[in-house]
Amino acid sequence: MLKKIQRRFILAAMAAFGTVMLLIIVGINAANYYRTTSMQDHLTAALLSNEQTDLGKPQVPPPPVGDMRGRNPEAAFMTRFFTVHCDADGRVREVLRDYISSVDEETAKTYAQAVLSKGREKGYYKDYRYLVSRSERGISILFLNSAIQLQSMRSLLLVSLTIGLFSLLMVFFLILLFSRRAIQPYRKNLERQKQFITDAGHELKTPITSIATSADIAAMEHEGDEWIDNIRKQAARLTKLVGDMVALSRLDEETPFPEKCRFSMSEAAWEAAEPFAVLAKAQGKIYSQSIEENLMLYGDRSSIQRMISILLDNAVRYSDDGGEIQMHIYRRRGKICVEVSNTCDLADISDLDRLFDRFYRMDESRSSATGGTGIGLSMVRSIAETHGGRASVQSDSGKRICFNVTL
Repeated sequence: MLKKIQRRFILAAMAAFGTVMLLIIVGINAANYYRTTSMQDHLTAALLSNEQTDLGKPQVPPPPVGDMRGRNPEAAFMTRFFTVHCDADGRVREVLRDYISSVDEETAKTYAQAVLSKGREKGYYKDYRYLVSRSERGISILFLNSAIQLQSMRSLLLVSLTIGLFSLLMVFFLILLFSRRAIQPYRKNLERQKQFITDAGHELKTPITSIATSADIAAMEHEGDEWIDNIRKQAARLTKLVGDMVALSRLDEETPFPEKCRFSMSEAAWEAAEPFAVLAKAQGKIYSQSIEENLMLYGDRSSIQRMISILLDNAVRYSDDGGEIQMHIYRRRGKICVEVSNTCDLADISDLDRLFDRFYRMDESRSSATGGTGIGLSMVRSIAETHGGRASVQSDSGKRICFNVTL
């Protein structure tokens, strides 16, 4: 359990830090993209306006635009662009390439047709930021070379992602290093709880045994006394409850099964199911099972048999009169699946997962009548999880309940 809590703590901390880091990276790159694109759009609009004002009479170099004047006297010489003028139908009339040498006329026409087919007024096409202007004289498209700006944005994205990933790894190792210290108070509290349950269990065994023995002696002298019979039943129930509590407490330890081994799951299941098959038939209930042969599992054989016994015991106890009980054990995708189902009448199926909570009973009166303690299904889930598996429950419209264990 402690390892599971530690893993959840690490995952929660990493998820929080990763989310914040992702937001920072997205925010920085989005702001940079918006700023760079806005500057490019402002420049393309000003250049296109100059082109349309003095169409066909290029100036060398292009005039300073907007706030470029006085800020960088070389900016005008660094600006590279070309303009394509088309008629209203999109046929190219003129290509102005006075401020660029890397694009020939055919390439410029191809770029213009590609941009017009998109139907957008502005955007990026290859290494150029373009702007489309429509007027009575036709369509004008200005392509501004933005290779340097695009490379700068890609570099910033790559650097920010690298820094973010490196920071994520560093935080992961730091959290991994300090996580044990962070859950230390919970570890101590859990140890105290387990020690209390163990000590209480040992202390309770003596008086419970004394009560049961006294009740047995009294029953010999007063045979058929209902009060003595009730004392014996309750003493037996307390004995089982204390034993289950101690066993459940041990399952919460870091190494509940120090001597795991590889065993035949098929044979273990057959042995555990045999008495319940007889019990179900004796109560007039229909019992069927299918266990795949040659299933092997690495774990604790006795705890797996106990898990199967608890599931079958619940199915027999809580199935309706003349009901049907089924157990299927098989391999699927490299995992062993245990399914135990029985017909029943569930009044409330809104939160079946609570059945795995300790001491939870869906029907108090019926649980007391059948002798249930409310711990069995908690043990099923704990045994499954200590073997690297999981346990779940589902119901078919409240007429049948099915417990699934994957190992």
